[in-house]
Amino acid sequence: MSRALFVVSEEGYWGEECAEPLTTLDSAGFDITVATPSGSPPVLDERSADPDEVGEETAEFVRDVHENDDRLNDPEPLAAVEADGYDAVVFPGGHGTAWDVNQDRDARRLLRNAVAGDDGKALVVCHAVGILAFTYEAPRASEDASGGEPRARRENDGGEFLVDGRDVTGFPNAWEEGIVDDYDRMPDGRKLPYWVEDEVEAAGGDWDAELDADTSVTVDGDLVTARGPESSAAAADALLDELD
Repeated sequence: MSRALFVVSEEGYWGEECAEPLTTLDSAGFDITVATPSGSPPVLDERSADPDEVGEETAEFVRDVHENDDRLNDPEPLAAVEADGYDAVVFPGGHGTAWDVNQDRDARRLLRNAVAGDDGKALVVCHAVGILAFTYEAPRASEDASGGEPRARRENDGGEFLVDGRDVTGFPNAWEEGIVDDYDRMPDGRKLPYWVEDEVEAAGGDWDAELDADTSVTVDGDLVTARGPESSAAAADALLDELD
């Protein structure tokens, strides 16, 4: 049986970006595991289940999956799982990922190992694409879990970042401008620590959010990225295509 691991935020994930890939892979017969940074149940960004924000049908769908999916309600801690053995590792987005998943060393380990092997794939959606700005091709000294000699960080190496030279899409600056205020504060008052597009480009990613298109999904080798909620279903289908 094919297996998929979902890495979901405890600081606020966007419902559709998790529910669409999860139900799509579930219907395709995947055995699915959910993991969060601490192992506590993921937290839903309530805006993503607000009918005024996303429409009644999507809001009902998201709420149902969030409240009733046993895997979401009983996740594993990230430190306890490995990418080996999973055909796909999926990173749903949401602003909350900026505060936990994207800078979590175990999440970065899972992403790195998913795209490094011969068989695994990674799907990264929306704000979760920001993890690419913090993920190195090889573990940094503090992240080397091999038990052997630590690997020193490679300075000024063209292949330092996993995203360097890869084609990617994700949540664009043009959309972020309509959400945060002049001081980068979210509607709930939290300051957004970085903008995804800026950081991924700085890490060497070839960014194109295809703003004129209804959906945006990019496949570059074992890495699949998606722009935002409206691209979630297409991203799940693209991942299945890549997995044959």
